[in-house]
Amino acid sequence: MTAPESTAPGELSHLDGVAQADLIRRGEVTATELVDAAIAAAERWNPTLNAIIHPRHEAARAEAAAVDAGGPAAWGPFAGVPMVIKDLGCAQAGEPMHFGTRLMRQLGYRAPEDSYLYRRLRRAGFVSIGRTNVPELGTIISTESLAYGACRNPWNPAHSTGGSSGGSAAAVAAGIVAIGHAGDGGGSIRIPASACGLVGLKPSRGRISSGPAVGESWAGCTTDGVVTRTVRDTAAALDVMIGYEPGDPYIAPPLAGPLSAEVGADPGRLRIGVFSGRSLGDAVGPECVAAAEGAGRLLESLGHHVEEAWPDALTADEFRGAFSAVVMACSAADKAWFESIAGFPVTDEHYEAHNLLYAEIGAAMSAAQYLDAVTTMHAWSRRMLEWWHPLDGRPGFDLLVSPVLAKPPAPIGYISPTNPQLTEHVLEYLLFTAQFNSTGQPAVSLPLHWTAGGLPVGVQLVGGFAAEPLLVRVAAQLEAAAPWADRRPTAPR
Repeated sequence: MTAPESTAPGELSHLDGVAQADLIRRGEVTATELVDAAIAAAERWNPTLNAIIHPRHEAARAEAAAVDAGGPAAWGPFAGVPMVIKDLGCAQAGEPMHFGTRLMRQLGYRAPEDSYLYRRLRRAGFVSIGRTNVPELGTIISTESLAYGACRNPWNPAHSTGGSSGGSAAAVAAGIVAIGHAGDGGGSIRIPASACGLVGLKPSRGRISSGPAVGESWAGCTTDGVVTRTVRDTAAALDVMIGYEPGDPYIAPPLAGPLSAEVGADPGRLRIGVFSGRSLGDAVGPECVAAAEGAGRLLESLGHHVEEAWPDALTADEFRGAFSAVVMACSAADKAWFESIAGFPVTDEHYEAHNLLYAEIGAAMSAAQYLDAVTTMHAWSRRMLEWWHPLDGRPGFDLLVSPVLAKPPAPIGYISPTNPQLTEHVLEYLLFTAQFNSTGQPAVSLPLHWTAGGLPVGVQLVGGFAAEPLLVRVAAQLEAAAPWADRRPTAPR
């Protein structure tokens, strides 16, 4: 997407972040004008979406003014570009940080220090206009909580944005900002990207630091990233987020160059397997099957070798049990941390029922049981990753294509903390994403399919470990073949 020669203020936030940064560098708009346009869009959209729960408009205007005073050259590549920060991780010193919980909202908790990631975003020149809505602790895949209510999908407010990065995804899809911080422990970048018609790339384990407060979460399954409307924005944002920080427990192999340089580069002819979910029968909705199969046909038309194939381990039973055990053990530790902050026991007045249950199960688990779950997950991950690597004379695959979710975006309330069938409904949708948090592989959701009713359905591409450059090349190739960035939801009147 290239910036037009002249851009009306109301259109600024519909440009991608790279175009916005270019306008500022060329002196065609100021950072203040850009941030004001984002704030105006937030004020128009947020009453409908409930995407931004902690606005910081005046602080953002002050930060934009500092960019204007010092000149873009004094800042990084995104000098003056507005964004949003997910209210789960990416701490901002002195800013509210509630993790989607009533407890932290009641305590008025504020982060004591910046995370390393937020420092990187600020050095790059980004200006946060607010923190976004999340499900409590990010443990369900719809952004609905008792603390802050439901975040609604810009394409149809009766439907979910997915989760847990649903607030950021809603803000980006609506055109409030071009780039939203996101995080992924079981699909929480890719799922909202799928539900909101965005690009959402989960990086490899060890690409982005969780420090200084956290070394690892969910046994290394979680990571940060962004949701955007264009592949080049995702690549450019990850370029400023990626990097080792002292004491990080995981370190991904260094990239040969910036991901931005991979946009438009030829990926070559790839060997690609497609797992559409058709073999799972009624478990996967026809729109999601069609999305994956359509992506396979498009990739074949672009010259790639495409066949129906996937790792045998992908649907193995032991993964789900081991992953769940890790999440529950970590839930017990999280609850203990919250109680240390509060100074009193956490009860159902402060915590949603499913998270209390997870913490209770985790607290009853022995250290040996937890380590056994981690060991099981590691062994299963080795089996999974063999599919991407040549083995016993069999060539490996470059990419796996699948749906992101087993069904199109859920109606509001279907995956709600008050729904007595919450767990069953989560499991209906969550068939394709959490596996790659365990393996640590990079995976991206691309908006390649839309239902007849106008709801986005994302397609997932999964590369081998540390294969972000290949994912960016292929994602950009698909974006050029089937453009999506100019599709916009209808703004509230």
